[in-house]
Amino acid sequence: MTVSLEFPTLLRLLDERSAAFRSAVTAAPSLDAPVPSCPGWTVLDLVRHLGTGQRWWAAIVAAGPAGAPPAKEVAEVPRGTEALLSWYADAHELLLRALRAVGPERACWTWWSAGVSPANAWGVARRRVHEVLVHTYDAQLAAGAVRPMPADVALDGVAEFLDTCNSTPVAWPHEAATVQYHATEGRSWLLTLDSTGAWPAPLTDDAAPASVSATGTAEQLLLFVWGRRTLRDLRTEGDQRVFEQLIAWEPEE
Repeated sequence: MTVSLEFPTLLRLLDERSAAFRSAVTAAPSLDAPVPSCPGWTVLDLVRHLGTGQRWWAAIVAAGPAGAPPAKEVAEVPRGTEALLSWYADAHELLLRALRAVGPERACWTWWSAGVSPANAWGVARRRVHEVLVHTYDAQLAAGAVRPMPADVALDGVAEFLDTCNSTPVAWPHEAATVQYHATEGRSWLLTLDSTGAWPAPLTDDAAPASVSATGTAEQLLLFVWGRRTLRDLRTEGDQRVFEQLIAWEPEE
């Protein structure tokens, strides 16, 4: 893993980001307001998605080691903003309580179990921090009041995405390549793509020139890997086809 935040820090960040998400939803003109970064979704859809996800991961963590996750409940949600946010807050507390009850080392089912991120409560907490972080951006965009992300959280978000979403033993179906990400805050990462799969690692001073690289703020890089920004928002060097191939790649294990 490229970053190792302590479990209590992750729980604190999860709480802080969830509070920011609720504030963004409150600031939206209505629950029917469109979310530009999630085409076809309204603010109501965004809250339903995130709250349902928090409840599902709470059940996953509580279940412990398992070969498959529990069924995801598709619950009816309130239509009023106050009641909806109360429903979301309950979902958030369910997840926090489940994580606190089991501790960071508790193994559980995860969809990333073959990659770098650990299949345990620590890995779930980290993933949910950044899920809420990015969806807070979505809600703020819908409200027309985007606020800067905390740089330290965005930096970990880039690393977490590489560890979780760009980490797989599935063979890369194209010519072997390397991708470098450079954050202007002073941190960089390397992603190797070859017949062994996709594997992230810290970027060392003696690393060979990459096939392609992208430079931007931590927030810009995070929003790019999450599909909220494009290459035009970053400074790139090298063969941009590698980025296009990576974005289009859907490895099946």
